[in-house]
Amino acid sequence: MHRLTLAQLAEGLRQRQFSSEELTKHYLDRIKKLDQHYNSYITVTEESALQQARQADKRLAEGGAPLLCGIPIAHKDIFCTEGVRTSCGSRMLDNFISPYNATVVENLINDGAVMLGKTNMDEFAMGSSNETSYYGPVKNPWDTNCVPGGSSGGSAAAVAAMLAVATTATDTGGSIRQPAALCGVSGLKPTYGRVSRWGMIAFASSLDQAGPIARSAEDLAIMLNSMASFDPKDSTSIDRAVPDYHTHLSTSVKGLRIGVPEEYFGEGLNPATATVIQQALKELESMGASLVNIRLPHTPLAVPAYYVIAPAECSANLSRFDGVRYGHRCDNPTDLEDLYKRSRGEGFGDEVKRRILVGTYALSAGYYDAYYRKAQQVRRLIKQDFMEAFESVDVIMGPTSPSPAFAFGAKGDDPVAMYLEDIFTIATNLAGLPGLSIPAGLVDNKPVGLQMIGNYFDEALLLNAAHQFQLQTDWHQRHPSSLEEEA
Repeated sequence: MHRLTLAQLAEGLRQRQFSSEELTKHYLDRIKKLDQHYNSYITVTEESALQQARQADKRLAEGGAPLLCGIPIAHKDIFCTEGVRTSCGSRMLDNFISPYNATVVENLINDGAVMLGKTNMDEFAMGSSNETSYYGPVKNPWDTNCVPGGSSGGSAAAVAAMLAVATTATDTGGSIRQPAALCGVSGLKPTYGRVSRWGMIAFASSLDQAGPIARSAEDLAIMLNSMASFDPKDSTSIDRAVPDYHTHLSTSVKGLRIGVPEEYFGEGLNPATATVIQQALKELESMGASLVNIRLPHTPLAVPAYYVIAPAECSANLSRFDGVRYGHRCDNPTDLEDLYKRSRGEGFGDEVKRRILVGTYALSAGYYDAYYRKAQQVRRLIKQDFMEAFESVDVIMGPTSPSPAFAFGAKGDDPVAMYLEDIFTIATNLAGLPGLSIPAGLVDNKPVGLQMIGNYFDEALLLNAAHQFQLQTDWHQRHPSSLEEEA
């Protein structure tokens, strides 16, 4: 059953080929047996999952249930889940039991999805390799000596190892698309405001966006149908009708104008990765799409602008974790200042501390204009590049990540080298545009992702183009060799 896609499982449930309870038990057994090799889960909610599955079976028997009813999924541990630990991959929230559900979680519950548990992640979503988690690194199912990407590495690895058919995730600078690329699965970052951020623990509020990770574009469409909604509790939520993404997948790509940015194929891109992406673009061209060379001239400024803006917002958002109201509290503080210092010093890891310091510095008197204001001005220029490009093309495509998955520790001592792993994804977040990554090939038996970037609220177009590509290729059906050897 675990080899079936979400769409196939939904059909199997409706045809009574198996029950949700049987399906959920199957995935729970796989997690018990295999996740010791990958560390993709922080918390497994076995008892409540089986209870939800039984309720889903009753709903399915009545007929008319949503497509997600009875489907076992997992949530990134950044989404608040009522009565379940929500740690954000940090010691700071190791003991935090959320009293409510995030809107994304509630939407999926309403559609009958079954929660298997909470997936591992970089601490407070800060990282590109999933090495900063308090619960230890997630290992890439394609090569357990390599990183799965971050910060949603647990969500991507769980799908790649077939320990969940789909997962929720978040993307602040590439944290859905980059791990999806490195783990050989599909991942979508919707337009900023398309999916509610309420109940999603904030890292950088103007950049964070929730989205799904799954095996195929079709599965992403089914997930997004449930996740996307207007939420009056979220001041950044867009009050705009949500189309049925699943019914918009059958349009041919003939006539689709694909922009290929010069800046995405220069220095820093692994030559073998470039070859894979060029072959994928040629495949789309053979299907009737046209390739248009474009320029996004401010792309080289995306990383430095991001690493001013994101840490500045992080320093503000994480100020609430002080040892007073909830989360980690140091033992026997001598006074209030000692409580703050030791609670935060013990609760946060090195990367989180680094970003808080950088962000506080950038916002401080005398440096705000020189750094933060300037970064926001650059952000506007980056957005303008995209807007000008979309006057002549329908979608922009290129690599998701500069190279396939790298070894643990390879970039840990060089934060800048780690930050450059997001060079092709960060600009999308700065502009608030939707972006998608799908498997496009292999380099040294490691997956390579093709990134698609659309104009605002063009998720249906991206999902359709990705689905049409996947109808002609089988990269999304490839699995790590260790899983191919399973009985």
